[in-house]
Order: sequence, then C-alpha cells, then structure tokens
Amino acid sequence: MKFAIFGKSFPESFNEAIYRLFEKLNRYSAEIYVYEPFFEFIKSNLFIIPKIEGVFRTKTELEEKGIDVVFSIGGDGTFLECVAFLERTSIPVVGINSGRLGFLAYISREELDLALEMIVKGKYTIEKRTMIAVETENNDFGNFNCGLNEIIVQKKDTSSMISVDVYINDDYMTTYWADGLIVSTPTGSTAYSLSAGGPIVVPESENFVITPIAPHNLTVRPIVLPDSVEIRLTIHGRSDEFLAALDARNVFLKNGSDLLLKKADYKLNMVRLSHINYFSTLRNKLMWGMDKRNY
Repeated sequence: MKFAIFGKSFPESFNEAIYRLFEKLNRYSAEIYVYEPFFEFIKSNLFIIPKIEGVFRTKTELEEKGIDVVFSIGGDGTFLECVAFLERTSIPVVGINSGRLGFLAYISREELDLALEMIVKGKYTIEKRTMIAVETENNDFGNFNCGLNEIIVQKKDTSSMISVDVYINDDYMTTYWADGLIVSTPTGSTAYSLSAGGPIVVPESENFVITPIAPHNLTVRPIVLPDSVEIRLTIHGRSDEFLAALDARNVFLKNGSDLLLKKADYKLNMVRLSHINYFSTLRNKLMWGMDKRNY
C-alpha cells in the first residue's frame, strides 16, 4: 500500500511513537511519502532519516502517486489543516494523536501498532463526513471554501456584540444579538458548538447546527436544520470589520457582509477502525455519559 504522512510538529514525548510508525510501515513494505516541511522537522528533531519513497508538497502529487491513505500526525487542528491541504480529493484520512484530546485524530500512541496493522491489512471502513461550503462576495476563502467542522462569525475584538440576520432558503428566521454565531456540521457539533451549548449530532445525521455565542437574549437556543437548506447570514456591528473563521482559516470581512452557507458538493473520506466507533470516542475522549453506575 501507499501511504502519505502529513504533519507539522510533535512534542518530544511522541518521538518513540514516530519511530514505531516508520518501523511498522517499513516492516509491511509500504510505500511512504512525507509532507516535505514535516520531513525536515523529523530529521532535525529526531536526528534520523526515515526510510521513505519521497516527499510531497501538493495534493496533486498524492493523486498522481495513487496514495491509499493519508496519516495526519498531530491534534485535531492538524487534522483540519490536512483536510484543507487535500482539498476535494477522495483520499481517505486518518488522524494519529500526538497531543492531548484528539477527537478527530482519535488513534492514540497506545493504539498505534494495532491501528497500523489493521489499516495495512485493509481492516477499516470509510465514513463519509459532510463538509460545509461558504460563499462570500469577494471569494474570501479562495479556491477551497469548505470546512469540516464549522463556520464561525464573531466580533473582531472586545467591542460590543454583533447582530446576525439569518435567512433559511431566503426566508427570514431571526436575528441573533451575540458575540458571534457558529454554523457547524455534525462533525463540528463536538467542537466549538458543543462548548457554546450546542447539541451532539452523530456524523450521519445530515444536519447543520446553528449555535449562538454568548447571546444577549435568554430565549435564544441552538437549532438543528437539514443540510439540504441554504443559510444566509448578514452581519452588522459597531466595528468596521468582523471575524469569519472556516475551521482553522480566518478572514476579516466588512460590516454588512453576507455569507451564503450550504452543503459542499463532496464529502471527506475518513478512516474508521472497527474497534473504535463514534460512541466509544465520545465516551473515551469527552467522558460523555460517564457514570459509575454504568460500570
């Protein structure tokens, strides 16, 4: 099999796991390609030169090489950067967690050996994860205007709150007076939206969740919508600009700008191992439903 390894950096405590990653893949005679900046980091920090077939710099190179699976090494932030790097490719992605929580990057260093064996032997399934697409007047997010987790609009600094007019399929829904607004996919429902009081939505639900950030009206609550709708946001505030964040990518937009949100025209292929399901990840990573009476 052909594997690509994407990453930025990792703590010293993860060094031994990186050794095992390359040793295990070499033992299976896998073809390994590493993201060039990450390869330079490995060489300079581990003082080794792993046995690989080569490096890559663009997602086009991965498509041309016929890569089977991309490993994202890091935390959930690195995983989101990997998704953006791959853009609309269909190559499956799996996250290996080198940090703390790791919800998207759900494979821990303790599970690494078993996970690699299962992936090499093809003992995994592919989860199709919905992406959200964001359109603005000036195409502010560039060629890749999709996010796996969410789109967030919020006030630029410590200034007063913003107001966000929300339209669903051009029908006015309401205006949120808040520090900001989160529109998340099911994948993103366990990220910022959850911290702001939004519900957990399982990946196959085909929904969007709108969650206000510190709303000024106590009657305002998160709402779940089918992902077949188009959502238009118009933002107003006392500042000249507001912040819009699509996963890990931030832009500043002018006061009064519109954003059109809809389901992207493709889905992310995410590797899921048979012994680690979504609910076990909820329990183990977020301590969801933890009650001593259950055990």
